[in-house]
Amino acid sequence: MTVTTKKLTFAEYLKYSDATDTQYELLDGELIPMSLGTGKHGGISKFLERSFDDESAFRDKNWTAQKFSVGVRSPRSGRWDTSRIPDVVVLPTQQWEALSNREAVIELNEIPPILVVEVVSESTQTTDYRSKRSEYAVLGIPEYWIVDPIQEVVTICTLVEGFYDAVAFRGQERIISSTFPHLDLSAEQILAGHK
Repeated sequence: MTVTTKKLTFAEYLKYSDATDTQYELLDGELIPMSLGTGKHGGISKFLERSFDDESAFRDKNWTAQKFSVGVRSPRSGRWDTSRIPDVVVLPTQQWEALSNREAVIELNEIPPILVVEVVSESTQTTDYRSKRSEYAVLGIPEYWIVDPIQEVVTICTLVEGFYDAVAFRGQERIISSTFPHLDLSAEQILAGHK
């Protein structure tokens, strides 16, 4: 569902306000409202944000995980701009701090995030599995997690020569992440949003 009939440039998108708390992604110049998602969706996102932060601190990585607060400008072809807001983004702390005095959007000419997560909902299934997967690969994001509570699967996509190799994890299977190789979580724990 789009909101405006007028296409927006990226600069207009960054300044757009409709005086509500609604967050929007920009897709080919059109505003796409992001639904709040279910409590489970938010719980999974918060759990992963905490898990990534804890693991980063334990492994002495200067990384931060941010939930619903970092946009990623997308290189979709065409005349109009696209910007995504992943459910969770892992990025170097220095890069996060550099966003403190400007819109928290990682531009095309900037270092891509280390990892992004999308939690699938009924309305985002196709986008999460297809569009975002190809966009994040083109951006060079090393790892993309698709957490799907509908199909009860966690898919870890690892960038290899410009394309994502995907491995699906279910139930008690321990996820394997090249970014967080020591993270001890099963697909079931991630989908439940707690250990």
